[in-house]
Amino acid sequence: MMESTPRRHGLTIAIDGPAGSGKSTIAKLLAERLGIGYLDTGAMYRSLTLVALEAGVDLDDHEAVAGLLPSLHLSADSNPVNPHFYVGEREVTSLIRTPRIAEAVPKIAVNLLVRAWMAEQQRKRMAEASADGSGMVAEGRDITTVVYPEADLRVLLVASPLARMKRRARELFGDDSAESLAKVRAQIVDRDASDSTVSEFLTPGPGIELVDTSELDIEGVLEAVLALLPADSGVAHSRM
Repeated sequence: MMESTPRRHGLTIAIDGPAGSGKSTIAKLLAERLGIGYLDTGAMYRSLTLVALEAGVDLDDHEAVAGLLPSLHLSADSNPVNPHFYVGEREVTSLIRTPRIAEAVPKIAVNLLVRAWMAEQQRKRMAEASADGSGMVAEGRDITTVVYPEADLRVLLVASPLARMKRRARELFGDDSAESLAKVRAQIVDRDASDSTVSEFLTPGPGIELVDTSELDIEGVLEAVLALLPADSGVAHSRM
C-alpha cells in the first residue's frame, strides 16, 4: 500500500456565511479538533468598531473611519479554545461582544476602504500559517473568495433566518424568547441586506462547499465539515 505524500504546508480552512450561521463556533471547534490556529476575522471588524465609537467617529463617514487604520494595531492569539483579542496592548475580548458593538459593526463591514485593508491583513495571516506549517481555520465574510481562495477547504455555512436569529439571541441574551428575537432581528435580517451590497455570501462559488446548518446541532455541523477535508490533509475522519 502506497503511503500518502506528506503535506508541505499547514492546512488552511476558510469558512464564510451570513450572521448567525455558526461560523465562529464551528471554526473554533475545527481548529481545536485539528490542532491548528484560529482566526476570527469578525473580531477584527468589531475591534475597529469599538475604536471608532470610542473616538467619536461618524461610522457613516467612510473616509474618517478608514483614517483610523494606519495607527490601528490588531492582534490575537490563535488559541481556538479561549481566544483573546487586542488593540495595541489593550485586551478588548469582552468589549467587542456587546450588543452596542453588534448593532454598529454592519456600518463598518460595508466600508470598502476598511474591507480592503482587512482583507490584506487576513490574507497575510493565512498565508503565514500555510507557509510555516502551523495551519489555520479562518471565518468571516469573503474569506473563501476575496481574502484567501487558496485555502485547502472552503466552506459556506448557511441557515434559515429564524435559526440564525435564535442562535444570536441565545448568544447575547441567553434565551430565544420573542423579546430576545425581536432585539436581534436587525442584526440578522438587516445585516443580510446590508452585507449583500458588498458581498455574495448565500450562494457558493466554484470549489466552495455548501453546508446548511438549519437543522443540525453543533456536532452535526462539525462532522459535516470534517467529512469535506481533502484526502491529503492527514486527518482521519469517520462518522460516529
